[in-house]
Amino acid sequence: MLSRRQLWALVGLTLMWGVNWPMMKLSLQELTPLYFRASTMCLGALWLFVYVAQHGERMWPRGREWLTIAWLGLPNILGWHTLSIFGVKELASGRAAIIGFTMPIFTVLLGALFFGERVTPRVRLAVVSAGIAIGLLLWHELQSLSGRPAGIAWMLGAAACWGLGTLTFKRAHFQLTPMVVTVWMLLLGSGVLWVLAIALEPVPAPQRFSLPMWLALAYGVIINYGVAQLIWFGLARHLPPATSAMSVMAIPLVGTLSATFIVGEIPHWQDWLAILFVMVAIASVLWPTRAAAQ
Repeated sequence: MLSRRQLWALVGLTLMWGVNWPMMKLSLQELTPLYFRASTMCLGALWLFVYVAQHGERMWPRGREWLTIAWLGLPNILGWHTLSIFGVKELASGRAAIIGFTMPIFTVLLGALFFGERVTPRVRLAVVSAGIAIGLLLWHELQSLSGRPAGIAWMLGAAACWGLGTLTFKRAHFQLTPMVVTVWMLLLGSGVLWVLAIALEPVPAPQRFSLPMWLALAYGVIINYGVAQLIWFGLARHLPPATSAMSVMAIPLVGTLSATFIVGEIPHWQDWLAILFVMVAIASVLWPTRAAAQ
C-alpha cells in the first residue's frame, strides 16, 4: 500500500514524464535534435551528480566499472535518447510517446529471444495489441500528405533499445548504486552526443531563443533529467508492479493531452485508439498475476 506521499510522488512523476514529450517538441522548433539532447542531458547529469554526491554516495567508478557503464550506456542512453529525439522531430509528440511506451513489450520479447525468458499468453496479447497500435499510427501517417512514417521507425528503434538496456542493466553487477551508474551513463552519453552534434549539426544561436524555448530547455534539465529521476529512484524500491504499470500506461495519455495545450497538436481518432491498445499491451506484461499479487 502506497503512502499518501508516495502516491503524490507517483502522480507528479507521471505528469512530469508525460509533459516532457510536448516540451521536447517545443524545444525542437528552435534547436536541432543532437544539440538539444547533448545540452539538456549534460546539464541534467551534472545537476544530479552534485546532488547525489552530497548524500555520501561513492561517485567514482573503479577499474572495469568504467567499461561496464560505457557498455550499458549504449542502449540505455545513446540508443533510447538519441533515436527518440529524432522520432519526436518527425512525429507529433503525443504519437511519439505512444510508440515509445511500447518499450515494456520489447523488454519481454528480447528477454524471450536472447535470455530464455518464457513467452506467456499475456505476452502474445501484448504483442498483438502493440502491433495494432503501431498499425493505426502508421496508417494515419501514410494517409497524410505530410506524414512521416520514418518517425515511427525511429521510435520503434528507441523502444527496442530501451528494452535491451533494461535487460542488460538488470544483469550487470556493481558496487555503485543504480543512481550513480545512471548519472555516469548520462555524463558519458552526453559527451558522445556533443561530438556528434558538433560534427553533424549547425551551431545554434542561443541569443535568438524565445522565452518558451528557454523554459522548455530548463524543463528538460531540471525536471526530466533531474527531479523526475530522483523521484523515480526514490520510488523504485517500494513501487508495486501494478502501480508501476498504471504509471507507465498513463504517461503517453498525459503526453497526448498536454501536447494540445503546449504545441497545439490535435489528436486523431487513431491516436486515441492506439493509446488504448498500448495500455492493454503494457498491462499485459507489467500487471502482476493473481498468484504473484498474493
